[in-house]
Amino acid sequence: MTDAELAQARREKWRLDGHPVRTLEDARSFLESVGYCLMYPTRPAILAPTFIGAWVGADDRLPMRQHAYNDPRAKEATELMVRALRDRAAYEAPLGDENNAFLLAPTVFPYFYAIVGERNPKQAPAAGARSAYSTLACDAFEIIRKRGPISKSKLGQMLGGSVSNAGLDRALGELWAKLRITRVDYSVEEGSVWDEMSCWAPNVVRRGTGISLPEALSALISKYLDCLIAADEAEVENFLANFVPRTRVKEAIHALLAARELSFVHVGGKSLLQVTPPKQAYVPRPRPTQVG
Repeated sequence: MTDAELAQARREKWRLDGHPVRTLEDARSFLESVGYCLMYPTRPAILAPTFIGAWVGADDRLPMRQHAYNDPRAKEATELMVRALRDRAAYEAPLGDENNAFLLAPTVFPYFYAIVGERNPKQAPAAGARSAYSTLACDAFEIIRKRGPISKSKLGQMLGGSVSNAGLDRALGELWAKLRITRVDYSVEEGSVWDEMSCWAPNVVRRGTGISLPEALSALISKYLDCLIAADEAEVENFLANFVPRTRVKEAIHALLAARELSFVHVGGKSLLQVTPPKQAYVPRPRPTQVG
């Protein structure tokens, strides 16, 4: 495989080849194919497809998140993304900038939850010296649990007028970091709408809590490599280090290589990782029938 062939294979898989995503079924199919994507490209670049790129069908002059507000393509792509969230054709998780959605396919999300999410979702978060949750986050969670889905603006009103937007954003970020809550809708008037993750997607959460960390990490590595076609080991580590310590990613890659679930492929002058292609069964050719 050459570098140009790898780039073209990614363009086709990431829907940058003039075949844009336009319908909810298109969005569902795209996400299942790539596993996960960002809404917009980032700087520094994260090696992953983007939903805006798939919607446009190309990767030239795509808007960054900061400039999307005056780009009509971004508005239409966002409307489709929100439809996918409402229909549970996509799940969202935090990755750096909360305003740049990180979307996961329904079949991939349980593995991601197993690594990032709360292992005992029925137990409400509690504040404390060693807790990852502030008192405000715990109060917000109780309201979301009782009244969700609920918009950020209504949640702020119920928490009291003294709560600042910045403080509420921090509280929601604490809950979202452990996937206690998730954004399920958005409107210009109300803003983001939040719900308790285990209430919004109980089967997905139940499955995620039953997956071991090694199994989950192996699945995410394999899916990421499937999305990229082939990649350098450091590229895989850089992406998954957003969620898991880099040493664990490295150990999981070496275990998958030892099990021959991953292998190397030469691309240009480099050896890159790939998901080991399935072996083709040998089928003997039938002997020609003799006539006469």
